[in-house]
Amino acid sequence: MDFGFYQLGTLFRTANFIIVLVEILLIALWIGFAVNSKRTSVIALTSAVSAIILLASILGGNPVISFVLLLVLVSLMANTVRIVNEYQRGVLLRFGKFAYAVGPGINVIMPFGIDRLLVVDLRTATIDVPRQEIITKDNIPVMIDAVVYFNVFQPELAVLKVQNYFNATSLLAQTILRAILGKYDLDDILAKRQELNEMLRQELDRATDPWGVKVTATEIKSIELPEEMKRAMAKQAEAERERRAKIIRAEGELQAAEKLSEAASIISRNPGALQLRQLQTLSEIAVEKNSTVIFPLPVEIMKFFSVNSEVKGNSGSHGNVG
Repeated sequence: MDFGFYQLGTLFRTANFIIVLVEILLIALWIGFAVNSKRTSVIALTSAVSAIILLASILGGNPVISFVLLLVLVSLMANTVRIVNEYQRGVLLRFGKFAYAVGPGINVIMPFGIDRLLVVDLRTATIDVPRQEIITKDNIPVMIDAVVYFNVFQPELAVLKVQNYFNATSLLAQTILRAILGKYDLDDILAKRQELNEMLRQELDRATDPWGVKVTATEIKSIELPEEMKRAMAKQAEAERERRAKIIRAEGELQAAEKLSEAASIISRNPGALQLRQLQTLSEIAVEKNSTVIFPLPVEIMKFFSVNSEVKGNSGSHGNVG
């Protein structure tokens, strides 16, 4: 019996030794994380709690108690060790007050509800602004939707100054979209989209700056017009095209008339040029192998014959008189 109790005592001591060894390894890892966080208060509290747990396990000498203390240590480590990604920042509240911003990596916070860590994403986020019905300056109802690109540049402001910066930015974008576009006519909204995008970005960025939010871009995605307005614009565009066509046709006729006038002036100064033009026309007609040839006879030739006949008549009458 004494040998059995001796073996049982040896087994308990061995088990307690193993548990204490595991506790020492976990405590060393825990304190190492606390030192990496470079916070004196966290290092001090972690060291004190670790020393209490380790002393209780060694002095107790009971593997059951040591195992319970090991579970407590694991639970504390799970609740105090926080991993913050590179694209994130943490806002640490101690007793409800802002303490400091937590950088990326492994961080240790105080247990027992003393510290509370809120993680904020710093990557560029997008907000799809719901479709808004806007009355333009010329009283035309249009449906407009947009997209907003933004990111958080001060995580403590995004947590402390606004309840939900994402929803707040979305609602503010809707309000500013209606307020700004309602000051312009429909033609300006359709023609000055880039200018309006920049104006929306500036106004939204100015409003969200106290929240630690930077608006990088805003884009108007689509503008939906009423059906009757689409038909009216189509008629307007068609009438504009017809007007331009008539103007171009009239300008062409004017230029042609000017050139014909210049050609007539040149021919009038050179009577032989008209005969050359007639011969050229005859040669062009002959190429087509036409059986009928129309030969134009200038009025000047008829005047020439009439003048000659009058001259001969006058000369004959003078001869008879003689």
